Amino acid sequence: MPTNPTPALGLAALALAASLLLSACGESSSQAAPAAPAPPPVSVAAALERKIVESEEFSGRIEAIEQVDVRARVTGYIQSVNFRHGAEVRKGDVLFVIDPRPFQAEVARAEATLANTRAQLDLSRSEVARAELLLAEQATSKREYDDAASKVRQLEAQSRSLQAALDIARLNLSYTRVTAPISGRVGKPEITAGNLVQGEGPNSPVLTNIVSYSPIYASFEADESVYLLYAKRARNGSAPLPVHIGLADEEGFPRQGALQFVDNRIDTRSGTVRMRAIVDNKDGKLTPGLYARVKLSNGTQTRPAVLVSDRAIGTDQSKRFVFVVGEDKKAQYRGVKLGRVIDGLRIVEDGLRPGELIVVNGLQRVRPGSPVTPQTVPMEEQTTGPRKDKVAANENITSASPAADGSTAAAPKHAESIALVPAKALTQQIGSK
Repeated sequence: MPTNPTPALGLAALALAASLLLSACGESSSQAAPAAPAPPPVSVAAALERKIVESEEFSGRIEAIEQVDVRARVTGYIQSVNFRHGAEVRKGDVLFVIDPRPFQAEVARAEATLANTRAQLDLSRSEVARAELLLAEQATSKREYDDAASKVRQLEAQSRSLQAALDIARLNLSYTRVTAPISGRVGKPEITAGNLVQGEGPNSPVLTNIVSYSPIYASFEADESVYLLYAKRARNGSAPLPVHIGLADEEGFPRQGALQFVDNRIDTRSGTVRMRAIVDNKDGKLTPGLYARVKLSNGTQTRPAVLVSDRAIGTDQSKRFVFVVGEDKKAQYRGVKLGRVIDGLRIVEDGLRPGELIVVNGLQRVRPGSPVTPQTVPMEEQTTGPRKDKVAANENITSASPAADGSTAAAPKHAESIALVPAKALTQQIGSK
């Protein structure tokens, strides 16, 4: 019976195909083994040490030294308003005029009454003098003399009373001219000509208001640590602590003043103490109620401080850290305690020594203990403002290599390119199949 060679040939072909597949897989796996990646390039800079003047910055408000609500002191009709809205006025300038005619008439009546009483007083004094001569000659009685003397005293008292009434009438007449009690800037008239105003009393309306503008106060609140640091010097009678003021549209702190007042207690609810500086305001730009940036400094006393760029500082939950690059070119995690910003650089109070190299660009490519390729740059080059930083980051993103920029804006583009590669490869594999 003849033998069928087909199963044997099939087994042989299957074995050959399996050996070829295993060989191809081996070659593929050997070719796919990647080479060790090069350490990521980063920019490093040396931590700076400078002498700084101890200072603190606060948010405050501008306040007028003097402010007055102008009210009428007599009742009458407003006859005229004699100022321009928002104008500068001097103490004694006439702001409003109340119809003076009723008060002029009252003055005239009081003057006439006083004149009549003084005429009676003069007659009574003459009668007393005549009665005194007659009494000496025993030509009149003692009682008649006493009556004449008593009438003189009564008229003298009445004259003084009428003089006081005349003074009040004249004073009320002067109140019809409402004048500025202080020098400053006046607001708008709350009551215009032709309206009736009430005099002194609970219902007396405000006619306008005036605030002084030069000098002016800048009030702010400081915490307990600042109070303990500065209050003793502020109260011991020595030279006042310098204070610098800056408005929202001003660069830095161009206006200089002095600390004038420290409150006598700490607010237990907020843990702060109220302080106040006095500032010159000759240009009139400081208006009561304006927001102000206040910097309180400790005079000319200086101390050494370590300064770094803010972009070199990373955040680990509630902690702040930097990567220090040593001689072995490895990044070391270093926790730091930060202070305020001065001249665009951040003060490092603890955790970093002057001269140590730290990563200032490329933090997202660094892992603690991993090797890096450091490129040294000056620390000053990392102190540009936020607008310049954004432009530089955009230029680096569009220019090319992901390793050329360490900004966070580059990360999404780099991640996108990585995600596209496997998707394209998968499409090619499906198409080939």
